[in-house]
Amino acid sequence: MPKSKRLMELMMTVNRKRRFKVQELADEFGVSTRTILRDLQELSELGVPLYSEVGPHGGYQVVRERVLPPIAFTEGEAAAMFFAVHALRHYSSLPFDAESASALSKFYLHMPGDVRDRIDGMKERVDFITPARRSDALFLAALLDAAVKQKVLAVLYESKEEGTTSRRIQPVFLYAHNGFWYCTAYCFLRQGYRLFRCDRIRDAADDPTEPLKLSHIRLSRHEAESPVDAVRLRAELTRIGTQRCEAELWLSPMLHVREDGTGTIDTDVNRGDIPFYTDFFISLGDEVKLTEPAELKESIRRRLIELLKKYQG
Repeated sequence: MPKSKRLMELMMTVNRKRRFKVQELADEFGVSTRTILRDLQELSELGVPLYSEVGPHGGYQVVRERVLPPIAFTEGEAAAMFFAVHALRHYSSLPFDAESASALSKFYLHMPGDVRDRIDGMKERVDFITPARRSDALFLAALLDAAVKQKVLAVLYESKEEGTTSRRIQPVFLYAHNGFWYCTAYCFLRQGYRLFRCDRIRDAADDPTEPLKLSHIRLSRHEAESPVDAVRLRAELTRIGTQRCEAELWLSPMLHVREDGTGTIDTDVNRGDIPFYTDFFISLGDEVKLTEPAELKESIRRRLIELLKKYQG
């Protein structure tokens, strides 16, 4: 086997095993232990983080993050990957902030000069604008880890209606929209799914509560369960109102779009979420006609009266 191919396969092997002995690799690749030791030294110089242990039970192990084998990109693919990461710079918080900055640097610095010049020119011609937000979402990494590993978190959550409350939540998925990060999670206090704005989570720590089996729920096909304290929400939307609702990921499962572009909402929602829906439907203005519930219509009337008083006299 050519040395270059052996080094490539050796890199993938040690990444997969994470812990191994030299003789074990020598037998697997059909070479001497001296050759394997030289190859491991070369991998270490290339940046593979290897650590050796002496003694009868010693050997090698890969520490910290694994290093992926080299991947060949065309110029177009490299530019596409660069701008995919570059687009994230408008977010003040990311669940992988340092890693994205490192990846962007590696892509840029290891490109040929003419490709860097091409990217520099494109940076002045295309952008992915996201509204800048002053509030940092400090616990994105913890929320994402809990969603992947199906863990329960004890959080302090600050809302406009209730102030700061203690919650036990099991994150399901995260998404970014309009400059904010949102987390859909099962809330053990409300006994149902809730949408949390991540920058309003003031603290998050692992909780010993037994997690629910939520692995069947995916971002691409989320189906909300029936609310515990439900009220019927029915509304008619203009085409513009429908388009604005389609941009809200949390709302899309409730939305029915007609062929002419108008839409309807007809679903059960939690009674405790009426303050949230009040502000949302007010923001739609003339693009929505709310049919029910009466509680929500009354809440909207009271809110509009409060707003009107601010501009009188």
